[in-house]
Amino acid sequence: MSRRTPLPPPPPPAEIRTWPDRDAMLADRAAVLEGLTGRLLGVPRLLLFLLQLSGLQLGWGLVGAGLNGFDALDPLSAVVLGVCVALGLAVLVPFGLVAGFGVRRDLRIRRLLAQWSALDLDPARDSRLGAPGRSLAWFLVSFLLAAFGLWASFAAPAAARPGSWTYGEVAYFMGVGVLCWVAGLAGVTKAVSHYRWAARLTSAAVAPGRG
Repeated sequence: MSRRTPLPPPPPPAEIRTWPDRDAMLADRAAVLEGLTGRLLGVPRLLLFLLQLSGLQLGWGLVGAGLNGFDALDPLSAVVLGVCVALGLAVLVPFGLVAGFGVRRDLRIRRLLAQWSALDLDPARDSRLGAPGRSLAWFLVSFLLAAFGLWASFAAPAAARPGSWTYGEVAYFMGVGVLCWVAGLAGVTKAVSHYRWAARLTSAAVAPGRG
């Protein structure tokens, strides 16, 4: 696995800035903001988001397989239960850590976007930072995941009938729904928050000109 390119540092304090003029500062500002927007909402980031969710679902599926064998209390079922749960946790924990690191990285990117955008206003370049196509892709994918997750979380216990569904099956489908709902909600929040940030930035750039 290749090492990721590190995030850019925050802008230097005013007393040690070395840009020769405002145009040079605006060019660096635009390059950093566009690069950070791509890291936050780019297609590779969306694919990684879906891959992480798939890994979490795989781990939960192994745990669910163990839960389904919990109803039969014979020794062989207990062994299968233990192996499946152990394998599931071995998959869940790494993917959960990767997802947590991704959330922390997104928060760092959001802070850097706020810090670099506060340097100055550049209406011509700032109008592209909303990335409406990428924001819409994130929103639609995340919204569908959240809607499916919310439906699965309630449909599984509502459809369960004594003798037809085991407790393990109900718990498994509810877990699938919760994972999709939480991931979808996080994706929707990220897409909407970024688009609103870019809209506020553009509005702030247009307002002084109107005044």
